[in-house]
Amino acid sequence: MSVDIANASRRLIDTVGRRPIFRHVYEIALVAIAFLAYFIVRGGVVQREEAAQRNAADIIDLQRTLGFFWEPEINAAILDYGALTQLFNAIYFWMDFPLIVGIGLWMYFFGHRHQYTVARDALLASGALALVVYYVYPVAPPRLLPPEFGFVDTLSEYNNLAYQAQSTEFFVNPYAAVPSLHYGWAVLVGGVLFWTTKNPLVRALAVFLPVAQFAAILFTANHYIIDAMAGVVVALMGLLIAMALQRWGYAGFQKLVNRLAPPVPG
Repeated sequence: MSVDIANASRRLIDTVGRRPIFRHVYEIALVAIAFLAYFIVRGGVVQREEAAQRNAADIIDLQRTLGFFWEPEINAAILDYGALTQLFNAIYFWMDFPLIVGIGLWMYFFGHRHQYTVARDALLASGALALVVYYVYPVAPPRLLPPEFGFVDTLSEYNNLAYQAQSTEFFVNPYAAVPSLHYGWAVLVGGVLFWTTKNPLVRALAVFLPVAQFAAILFTANHYIIDAMAGVVVALMGLLIAMALQRWGYAGFQKLVNRLAPPVPG
């Protein structure tokens, strides 16, 4: 019986491997379920305003001590310029998850499967690491600080590009400021994109993405500078995990599959 089960499992694995449509369905399902789980878990810990405000105050004190609490001036610098405000709102909103999805589809379907896999694993691993930090250390972003700080939430004040709309609030944690995956993922995706192609226009996008996103998270009052630094650290840790999977993880998994379900002769 065990031999029959192993042989049937092996035939299923071989069939999936030979038919691209099964691979595509598997890949889409894997990424969709993983990111859905990420957003559900991320949005599941939101009733911690007191701790989030206290931790935000600690970050501000640290940045003041280090001499770079510039966020109020940065946020205020664009408020009198409607076009700039709209530009950075759009960068913050559209050049995050929507752009990442678009780049991922391009890499997957247009001959960059290896780089896609590295980027996918790095994003998922860094997201898992960030969830731990969000739970342990909730932080209120600048836009949710008391009025005396003077921050303006540009996304809610100037247009409707708000992640915390009623239809999506179940998936959103307003106190997930540290680390800033908005910036960490921009660095990660930009780096992988630069590695993927030699096309000068695409490489220009790869360089522009983290620069623009760093400016956007500050101009829109969604993150502190330290958030961005933490985002890069978490993104690089995710990349190391992805590289370890490429080097050892997938090979080990393939050996395990071959042991449990040996190749079927013929």
